[in-house]
Amino acid sequence: MIKLNVNGRAHEVDVDPETPLLWVLRDNLGMTGTKFGCGMALCGACTVHIDGQQMRACATPVSSVGTGKVTTIEGNQGKVAEAVRASWEKLNVVQCGYCQSGQIMAATALLAVTPKPTDADIDAAMSGNVCRCATYQRIRAAIHDAAKTMAG
Repeated sequence: MIKLNVNGRAHEVDVDPETPLLWVLRDNLGMTGTKFGCGMALCGACTVHIDGQQMRACATPVSSVGTGKVTTIEGNQGKVAEAVRASWEKLNVVQCGYCQSGQIMAATALLAVTPKPTDADIDAAMSGNVCRCATYQRIRAAIHDAAKTMAG
């Protein structure tokens, strides 16, 4: 049995230790907000936080999580997460929506450590999060908007 802390709740799963965290979240815990995109940690659709750091769940063996606190899109809460969600809605960022849970998780991680990001900060933090609909300009604008909201 592998013990996990996901969204503040303790879970035990009986899986192979090398099983990607993505499949444990989706198949064993029923948390389908984290998406499968490429399976090689290249697209960002599977982005979660482990102890506040962005991680690609498709390439993270569940055994490597250890005592880390996993946060998925379903558990992404707090002032930063709410500002990001509100800005996403206000600026109508989403087109097809498939990548958006990963985009939101990456944006939340950025703003948690860099509350006033520059365009370069945003580009660096969001690189590797692919949006096939190419809403990158709206994503950047929403991150700036969320930062302004947080600043008050």
